[in-house]
Amino acid sequence: MTATNSQASPLPTPPRAEQRPHSFTRHGVTIDDPWNWLRDSSYPTVDDEDVLSYLRAENAYFEAAMAPHQGLIDTLFGEMRGRIQEDDSSVPARDGDFTYWWAFQSGAQYRIWYRRPVAGGEAQTIFDEPAEAQGKQYFRLGALQVSPDGRYAAIMVDDDGSERFQLKIRDLATNRDIETITQVGIGAPVWTSDSGGVVFTEVNENWRSYRARLHRLGQPVANDRTLYEETENIAFTVGVGLTQDRKYILINTGENSSNEIRLIPADNPEAPPVLIARRRPLIQYSVDASHGKLWILTNDTHVNFRLAEADPARPGEWRDVIPGTDTAYLRGVTAFRDHLVITERVNGRDQIRLRQYDGREERIPFREASYTVGLDSNPEYAPAAYRLGYSSMVTPPTVYDYHPADDRLETLKVQPIPSGYDPSQYVTERLMMPSRDGWQIPVSIVYRRGFERNGRGRLFLYAYGAYGYATPPAFNTNRFSLLDRGYAFAIAHIRGGDDMGYQWYLDGKLDRRTNTFNDFVDAARGLVAQNYTRAGHIAIQGGSAGGELMGAVVNSDPGLWGAVVADVPFVDVVNTMLDESLPLTPGEWNEWGNPITDAAAFRYMLSYSPYDNVTAQAYPPMLITGGLNDPRVTYWEPAKWAARLRATRTDDNLQLLKINMGAGHGGQSGRWTRLREVAESYAFILTQMGAEGAAR
Repeated sequence: MTATNSQASPLPTPPRAEQRPHSFTRHGVTIDDPWNWLRDSSYPTVDDEDVLSYLRAENAYFEAAMAPHQGLIDTLFGEMRGRIQEDDSSVPARDGDFTYWWAFQSGAQYRIWYRRPVAGGEAQTIFDEPAEAQGKQYFRLGALQVSPDGRYAAIMVDDDGSERFQLKIRDLATNRDIETITQVGIGAPVWTSDSGGVVFTEVNENWRSYRARLHRLGQPVANDRTLYEETENIAFTVGVGLTQDRKYILINTGENSSNEIRLIPADNPEAPPVLIARRRPLIQYSVDASHGKLWILTNDTHVNFRLAEADPARPGEWRDVIPGTDTAYLRGVTAFRDHLVITERVNGRDQIRLRQYDGREERIPFREASYTVGLDSNPEYAPAAYRLGYSSMVTPPTVYDYHPADDRLETLKVQPIPSGYDPSQYVTERLMMPSRDGWQIPVSIVYRRGFERNGRGRLFLYAYGAYGYATPPAFNTNRFSLLDRGYAFAIAHIRGGDDMGYQWYLDGKLDRRTNTFNDFVDAARGLVAQNYTRAGHIAIQGGSAGGELMGAVVNSDPGLWGAVVADVPFVDVVNTMLDESLPLTPGEWNEWGNPITDAAAFRYMLSYSPYDNVTAQAYPPMLITGGLNDPRVTYWEPAKWAARLRATRTDDNLQLLKINMGAGHGGQSGRWTRLREVAESYAFILTQMGAEGAAR
């Protein structure tokens, strides 16, 4: 296979979206936006025939361009599917009188959820996703929460990708739904201690989670009580949770950098909520409870967070338990009966610390130099062992039980790979690449043994870089379809994520956002300098905010990249951040800046917004995706960007736009339809950049 843009038969003329005069002026700057009309004025309903006609034309062009490569797509899909255990199942987890697990049947797109009494007996199906998804273009189970007495399940389902979930109560004895509580739920509901009610959150017409409500089983929905509604700050969203000891329901309201939490007794949910600490700018905290104390993780005195304790009777009086440090980034605390289990990152590597209530501590040791690990399913307050999930770029996902009494990791499951996998044939490294401003950027890389560092290799480079979300160096069977064709696969742990601590995140947001883009380019140039690859032989991919990253780096350094996949890309940054009616905009101002009120933020945003910085230059081959029902990155962002690229670029490289007309932010919902989309992306890369040969 060789790199080529030619097709087996001539492609039709690419669609060209009409340019219609539209401009606006903000802070003394006038912006022309001739593709503004692609935003349907009746959104979230999309019924403008001109808009739909253009999207259909782009989809038809995508199909025409990929049609000659269906054989390759089928081959890749077959390889990827062959690495998946079709009848896979989870490790059962005990919760009270039952153990719970899910399983796929061979060939099924969706899971079936089961339970079995701990005392013995037959397995019971509690939710059959394949049956529920029958006849639906899209299906997503958002939550399945069983009541404390085991009689009921609170189930949340989205069947169009809009992330507005229908919340129903199912009687598990009869397997019938007995109540529908809301059509616009979000998040996971929480049961009251007596199993007589659920606390849940709803979104408003702008898809913002704005209130927490209590529903009593058997009562009319009209009688549901609002426990908390956010009225002070439209950027704040509301969520609910439960402490590990199940004594308190937590109501959290906040945004990316500030929040506040209220406590409600789980056995008395109509009691007045107790505020733990008032919201403060740039201060975050999370809470768990055990042994009559609140355990609070907060960044109020150190950027990498500290652990504090408080008396529930005086929840605002916090006393240090573990002070913040520059080396240990505290990321989470779960208060079990015997230990506080602290997830942290030390020098960029995941760690799990167990702290006894008398102050004695230990860390669970792991041998690999680069890996990801965290708590898995641990529903009970006093488990005999702690369930962990672990993987690395060469180690398949592994479920452990850690037994603290004898410092022992018990392997419960290693992800099976039916087509076979020999880890000795692959090599992973953790590299450090210099940034232009003097920092060292971690890069995790994996390749097949025999990959030569001669400067001629092909490389796939991935990153996200936003919201403080780290990209873990985890295992993924799909990427072996590239590794076995001679590619190396790398993850750039760039600023904007919290891979190297919370400051790493802060240094990639607001007026430091361009550090994220520069880090990605510098990581790529570092890999070139170390002879892993060369300019033009690097395929890149990112989605959502990572799609913004793709848009920024193709504008700044188009010659570095051999092929680009931008999934649901957040590229129309200025327009989106100026429109506070959009679902996420107010909550995003703390991440990107508020261009409505801040002229400096507006100009900075305008300087990097991918849509606004498309120029008349040669761009690499590009595949852009979106979802018509996506509430996070609205469909017109990728559509407008693709339209401007087509009208402006000076090359004849292939550019494709695919809009899922019945899905949202995550693309198709079934495991095989999702997998085929991955195969399409990889086929696009291979047909544009080539490979060393057939997969080995």
